[in-house]
Amino acid sequence: MMRRITLLLFLTIFIGGGKQGVHAANRATVAFEKLQSLAGNWEGKDEKGNAVKSNFKAMASKTTLLETLKVSNMEEMVTLYSVDGDSIALIHYCPTNNQPRMLAIPQPGDVKELVFSFQGAGNLPSLDVGHEHKLVVEFHGKDHIVERWTWREKGKDMEMIYHLARKNGN
Repeated sequence: MMRRITLLLFLTIFIGGGKQGVHAANRATVAFEKLQSLAGNWEGKDEKGNAVKSNFKAMASKTTLLETLKVSNMEEMVTLYSVDGDSIALIHYCPTNNQPRMLAIPQPGDVKELVFSFQGAGNLPSLDVGHEHKLVVEFHGKDHIVERWTWREKGKDMEMIYHLARKNGN
């Protein structure tokens, strides 16, 4: 009798935990599909009125999304997004020659925003060195997004906000 109770308890925990993992992975997959829906060309402005252009392209059998971002008076930046278990990972290739890594864990329900938090960086000798530290992608319908990048240097944050609209003909 005790063996049956132990087995039943084990199965309940194992199966219940497995279902929770599947739901979390599904949230990441759904959120990544929302990111993939951004494929194409985007144009807009930053908070100072400077022109911003972005292009999203699905790559590697749609397992990776490549974003190329060009802001006036800055060199082009590249960001790669992919599903990583129950989260979405990104690697940002910055003109400052460091490569921040961030993760977003999608919340249940309709994906209205993804908050990517800093996990580390390649070629960053110290956290005092300037680097992208956070990204929030806000979805405002299928043709409008806002990207809020947080630049951190010497412990101080500066937010750069890009308002983008899908370019006609995508």
